[in-house]
Amino acid sequence: MAARIIDGKALSKQLRVGFRERVARLVEQGVQPGLAVILVGDSAASKVYVGNKIKACEECGVRSLHIALPADASEAEVLATIERLNADATIHGILVQLPLPAHIQVARVLEAISVHKDVDGFHLYNVGALVTGNSIFPPCTPYGVQLLLDTTGIDVAGQNVVVVGASNIVGKPMGLMLLQREATVTICHARTRDLGQHTILADILIVAAGKPGLIVPEMVKRGAIVIDVGINRLDDGRIVGDVCFDAVKEKASWITPVPGGVGPMTVTMLIENTLRSAERAFKAVDSDEFQDWEAPTVRSP
Repeated sequence: MAARIIDGKALSKQLRVGFRERVARLVEQGVQPGLAVILVGDSAASKVYVGNKIKACEECGVRSLHIALPADASEAEVLATIERLNADATIHGILVQLPLPAHIQVARVLEAISVHKDVDGFHLYNVGALVTGNSIFPPCTPYGVQLLLDTTGIDVAGQNVVVVGASNIVGKPMGLMLLQREATVTICHARTRDLGQHTILADILIVAAGKPGLIVPEMVKRGAIVIDVGINRLDDGRIVGDVCFDAVKEKASWITPVPGGVGPMTVTMLIENTLRSAERAFKAVDSDEFQDWEAPTVRSP
């Protein structure tokens, strides 16, 4: 029997209905949630990603501020822009679109963003705080994956989870977030030997390696939940994931498609984090008080 599809588009749509209601409540109280997106350079791919984020803001009623800087903008100019936005009470979230030009240090830029406006979840505090479950803003892609897993109705506690890919953006934070839910987590990476010997043991397999067709049916346990984070454009223009979808879906119990799976959720969780920042600002939470986050409630099919 073919796997059931975990529909990221449908879940995003469901969540965004709730977002509009939350925005309306904030606006009634005189607070207009605001997200600032900084783009350095003219990368076509980055422009598409920024455009998707701005479109999502418009859909949910969040004010977006798009700041475009030239590719030769200095690191000092980028840092000054962030400093200005940190001090702007009408901006609740700040996002710097990656990658940055080579002459700009990514770490310095990300750490310049106020931890209370770091809605991408990339600040050193937010990443490190995942160890204790105290992150103010969880990284958007792992956050979205967590909610997609929730829609299956399967408790991850005690499950064997294998994450393929050890990036700071997806793999590492994903592993930490699932450990908080008492899963048994293995993280594989480019130096992992005999990858299939690890993946075949996974009750839940999360793939974020950026290699099209990496995961084939022989590497997947029958009945596993398969989450494909990969987004790869082939020479013929098709967008595919890291998993051989058509073949693996005949073996898995649940699977995400590409596109239409994790991708929509990443942008949706960016809006979620921005709204939480605006709600926190409205409640005038002490700036030194770092609160635990809770995932939105989602309906199982």
